[in-house]
Amino acid sequence: MKNMTKPQGCTNLKIRQLNRMVTRHYDRYIAESGLKNTQYALLSHVVRLGPIRPSDLARRMQMEASTLTRNMQPLVTQGWLTVGAGGDARSRLVQVTEAGLEKQAEGRRAWKEAQLALNERLGVHRVAALHELLDACIECLDDEPETCTD
Repeated sequence: MKNMTKPQGCTNLKIRQLNRMVTRHYDRYIAESGLKNTQYALLSHVVRLGPIRPSDLARRMQMEASTLTRNMQPLVTQGWLTVGAGGDARSRLVQVTEAGLEKQAEGRRAWKEAQLALNERLGVHRVAALHELLDACIECLDDEPETCTD
């Protein structure tokens, strides 16, 4: 990587370009399982965190509640997730079904192939450095206003 003292170009544009390229890479693998990247991520979060309230799931996934609802609908229709009653009359809980666990496991195998292929293409050290940088940026940009310095 070049040693620059100040950023060159638009950070938003560069991140969006990288996001599109990485998404296309993962899509090629995960599509074999019959899932989209967003569906696999959603199923994986519910497997790991569920049963969970939709608002908590949206917060954990860093997405708007309306986007979560829209993304959940096909998974509910396929019978991979259920949205049922929560602890009180006003709350709901999202849970994965047995079919959803199977579909998530199928997606996980495809995801692992995609991850290994990306590691090979970019180099595992570059991917690890990218993860470290992304995690630090996510922490700085989290909802709590805070100044991050080097």
